[in-house]
Amino acid sequence: MLQPVSETALTDIIGASPTHAPVYNTPPGFDLANNSAFKTGQPFDYYKTLRETAPASWTPVQEASGYWAITRYDDIKRIELDPETFSSQRGGINMAYGPPGKRHVRLHGAALNTLICLDRPFHVPLRMQHRSFFTPDYVAELRKKVEVKVDQLLDTMERKGPVVDLVTNFSEQLPLFTLCEMLGVDEKDRPKIIRWMFYLESAGHMFAEKAAGRRISPLFIAKFLWNVRAMFRFGEQILQDRRKNPRNDLLTAIATAKVDGELLSQDFLDGAWLLIIFAGNDTTRNSLSGTMKLLTEFPDQKQKLLDNPSLIPGMVPEAIRMVSPVIHMRRTLLKDAEIAGQKIAEGEKVIMYYGAANRDPSVFSDPDRFDIGRENSGNHLAFGAGPHVCLGQRIATMQLEVAYTKILERFPNIQWTGHIRQSPNNFVNAISELEVNLGT
Repeated sequence: MLQPVSETALTDIIGASPTHAPVYNTPPGFDLANNSAFKTGQPFDYYKTLRETAPASWTPVQEASGYWAITRYDDIKRIELDPETFSSQRGGINMAYGPPGKRHVRLHGAALNTLICLDRPFHVPLRMQHRSFFTPDYVAELRKKVEVKVDQLLDTMERKGPVVDLVTNFSEQLPLFTLCEMLGVDEKDRPKIIRWMFYLESAGHMFAEKAAGRRISPLFIAKFLWNVRAMFRFGEQILQDRRKNPRNDLLTAIATAKVDGELLSQDFLDGAWLLIIFAGNDTTRNSLSGTMKLLTEFPDQKQKLLDNPSLIPGMVPEAIRMVSPVIHMRRTLLKDAEIAGQKIAEGEKVIMYYGAANRDPSVFSDPDRFDIGRENSGNHLAFGAGPHVCLGQRIATMQLEVAYTKILERFPNIQWTGHIRQSPNNFVNAISELEVNLGT
């Protein structure tokens, strides 16, 4: 029987020390557990220091259990491929969920009661019930709609240009359109999704600030709570409607999915549709924006694409490797293990830093260079690996291919102006503004 993960997941013990003494001294210079530390992007130099001097580094977390930060490619891949030892369900995928009494109960439940937080025997059968929306044939049909949408977005950018914010005018619009097409969200409801994503992205930082004793605007809190209520109410209504009036869309697949012959409870319905929206939106949006930054920073690589657009499909995995839009994922040990010479006890957390793995020089030569011809760029771990490898990776890749084929064809002189703003988020590489000059 599938119980809510929110009822069975391990609860953090605040201030707990690791069972086994750390083998490595955690180097100073950056606080991985601090959302605000990521306002200037990922700390690739610090990742390098960790890989070289402390590949399994003990990291304390305010008002939660500490964790072991894992930064080497081979160690992270080993964890991904061994769900019998490193569980998603035992503690969820987030670094921490906040102490009881300081959580938003329904958001907490939705974050845990979802496909990505399940282990065997529930994970694979539930995943398979969504697979028809991620096949090559489905993606090929969806691509036609994406191509039309990209042209429309570029039309709007040109009217507003030449200097525009790529995020608000393109990067956040395209993946939300694609996801809403897949889910079957009606056109009139789509602006709500964009608004709700803003508040969901703000949640982690807001709770962290409150836990640290810093003041949050009462008006923002009121807006946050109102929007979260509206979001869950919308989800309840639309999924119940799909059970009564099924369509050929992903919302219907979610609403009618069964585990052990039983329809999913509301606990899991909340998490199921929000996972698709949040995971599919954030990763693609930030990859779209991050790729533009890379093309400006490495003009020789951009010129190669302008000279030969057929290189764009090979550019995409390299861009995803460099951007690493998902910063980390967590696993919780089901039994004692040893990683990089460090003994780690049952019940302790490991956090896998994908940006560190994707720039590991033992796998990727000259790893900080954006090289669109890199032969092994597809070996990146930005989509994870093993049973939890990203279900939507074909969708994300397709959108990046279409977007940059059309962007470079239409605006060959487009450049990032140097203005960028990143949200304080240590879970996803959240680029909230990226100003570009279209060069027209």
